[in-house]
Amino acid sequence: MVTIHRAHGLRVIIFTDDHEPAHVHVFGDGQAKINLIGPDGSPALVWAEGMKANELRRAVQLVRDQQEQFLARWREIHG
Repeated sequence: MVTIHRAHGLRVIIFTDDHEPAHVHVFGDGQAKINLIGPDGSPALVWAEGMKANELRRAVQLVRDQQEQFLARWREIHG
């Protein structure tokens, strides 16, 4: 598990032994899994548990804002 970003009380991680498609896990009060490239090319929420709506919006927006950087980190970790 590698923490790749922290902001707004959220921690974004990539598991080193994880699987495709490229995605991140975001932890705050709860957690969410967000694919880095969804059907329309932008990040897509896979699931969330325990996150309030405003925290989830922040998490998805954070991944949108950092999509290219997070994809680069995914590639560094997973090849």
